[in-house]
Amino acid sequence: MCRIERKSERKSCEYKEEERSEMGLKAMGESRVEKLKSSMSRSRMKLWMIRATTSVLLWTCVVQLTALGDMWGPRVLKGWPSCFSGDSSVNNALSVPFVPLRVLPPKRVYKNNGYLMVSCNGGLNQMRAAICDMVAIARYLNVTLIVPELDKTSFWADPSEFQDIFDVDHFITSLRDEVRILKELPPRLKRKVELGTVYSMPPISWSDISYYHYQILPLIQKHKVVHLNRTDARLANNGQPLEIQKLRCRVNFSALRFTSQIEELGKRVIKLLRKNGPFLVLHLRYEMDMLAFSGCTQGCNNEEVEELTRMRYAYPWWKEKIINSDLKRKDGLCPLTPEETALTLRALDIDPSFQIYIAAGEIYGGERRMASLAKAYPKLVRKEILLESSDLRFFQNHSSQMAALDYLVSLESDIFVPTYDGNMAKVVEGHRRFLGFKKTILLDRGLLVGLIDQYNSGSLSWDEFSSAVKETHAFRMGSPSRRLVIPDRPKEEDYFYANPEECLPPLDESWSST
Repeated sequence: MCRIERKSERKSCEYKEEERSEMGLKAMGESRVEKLKSSMSRSRMKLWMIRATTSVLLWTCVVQLTALGDMWGPRVLKGWPSCFSGDSSVNNALSVPFVPLRVLPPKRVYKNNGYLMVSCNGGLNQMRAAICDMVAIARYLNVTLIVPELDKTSFWADPSEFQDIFDVDHFITSLRDEVRILKELPPRLKRKVELGTVYSMPPISWSDISYYHYQILPLIQKHKVVHLNRTDARLANNGQPLEIQKLRCRVNFSALRFTSQIEELGKRVIKLLRKNGPFLVLHLRYEMDMLAFSGCTQGCNNEEVEELTRMRYAYPWWKEKIINSDLKRKDGLCPLTPEETALTLRALDIDPSFQIYIAAGEIYGGERRMASLAKAYPKLVRKEILLESSDLRFFQNHSSQMAALDYLVSLESDIFVPTYDGNMAKVVEGHRRFLGFKKTILLDRGLLVGLIDQYNSGSLSWDEFSSAVKETHAFRMGSPSRRLVIPDRPKEEDYFYANPEECLPPLDESWSST
């Protein structure tokens, strides 16, 4: 019995040993499977991470290349965004091309040094140039720009806000890779404005960018927010870093897009004009405010001279009060009169059948002063003639919005002729250069009035007069040229926005300044 039990015990032990061995092997197998599964899971995770990272990198490259193409790419291939194309044909100017999904440029990340508020002064185009300057300054100082406030207290008393004229969302998003722009201050700083405790000042005119770095930036860092209450011509034309000059252009030609309502109405005006053939835009700066400000009274009667003088004295910010109109005219500092303009256009052989679109406000003296021009060019038109009164209902008493319409039509015209070198004339001239050096006749008023006086007195025959006028303006048609630089006399040198050569195709060395 004992032997049998011992054998039975030995067998039982052997069975148990085998079971433990099998269980051990099974456990080892399961452990290896788990490890294998874990390893495979980690491999899949790594592969997913690699794919995700690669996708992000590729997408970032696409976004960057797209943004760069939109901003700085060759215009022959891509073109900067603008209200209308450079081609003046009906199909190109008015067709609606396929618009792909817009890819926003990536936000620029930087340490914010504070907030910059600006209040623009002057008319539409003076404010337009100022906005470009302020964006460039904000970018250079690494501050946050608050959407600029437009002038509502000038002669025109236009109540329009920024968003009434420009596409504010496009303005903000299209520049997000350069500078942060907000529609209003954060609440904690907005309270300072409400309490009137914001530090406010006018920057020095024609200042170099270093002035803003050494004088304005410390004030922003100290006060957190600074308000610049004047913005006209506050950044120098020349001697600025290339990046600053290019950013000024980018804001002007791409970021400052008019509202869809203004653009659509502008397209309608252009379509109506194109239906009847080529057209010339005449920026006839002969409105009451211009004559009162300049003191130019050529062709005005005594009552009109007195009215203009009273108006000049009524505005304290118009510094010059006593003005010799005749001397100023001979120096070429007066806008051409409608009568002088008619003689000039005829002398330049502008076809009498050409449509002449008057880009201006109400002409001082009305039909009496426009009679000679209307006789020489019967196809005189204005937006008020081309459009229904209902179309312009929302633009009434909003001079800047009216000026925006004229700006768009001026860009698309076959010929642009300003009779005075004011802000609109200069900014449109520069924009037309950017669009491919479109024909812009830059009148030499000093020489012209001398020739006109000689013709009117009988000293010159018509042929002699016409020949002299054409010779004088042979190289004043908006062709490529160097910007004239006069150190320490910025008012006398060429305006940056009239000839932004840093943003134009390289100039052949054979060209010289005009």
